[in-house]
Amino acid sequence: MDAEQQRAIASRGGQAAHQKGTAHEFNSEEARRAGQKGGEAVSRDRAHMSAIGRKGGESRQSANRLNKQQAASGGNEQ
Repeated sequence: MDAEQQRAIASRGGQAAHQKGTAHEFNSEEARRAGQKGGEAVSRDRAHMSAIGRKGGESRQSANRLNKQQAASGGNEQ
């Protein structure tokens, strides 16, 4: 089964739950706690967090390098 079929089936299930009145909708406090819990779980994976930081640093470094090159060449290139 491809991803599109799975999404369609899941969507129909969600719609049925809402019509039946059994679907759960998060309030803002529940959503905040769920997001915090997920963030804590991800943060425990040190290798993953290291990779994220490295990727951000590389992106920032290349952007700074590009800005310096543009400034040196006159500036109005993009």
